[in-house]
Amino acid sequence: MEKIVLREEFIKLGQALKAAGLVDNGVEAKYAIQDGLVKVNGEVDTRRGRKLYEGDEVSFQGQTVKICR
Repeated sequence: MEKIVLREEFIKLGQALKAAGLVDNGVEAKYAIQDGLVKVNGEVDTRRGRKLYEGDEVSFQGQTVKICR
């Protein structure tokens, strides 16, 4: 499982997908999220600006990323 270490209090969902290398750019992240292909803590979330905090997990295309401090 990939991990993203927070530099601040939270990271937005679109930024997390890019930081983890699950998408190449923001446009790709936008469409993946908009199309309901991304899950946060096991549930589909279509908000690109969704704030992720320590302990959250993001899943996309069979890969999971955990948000850590």
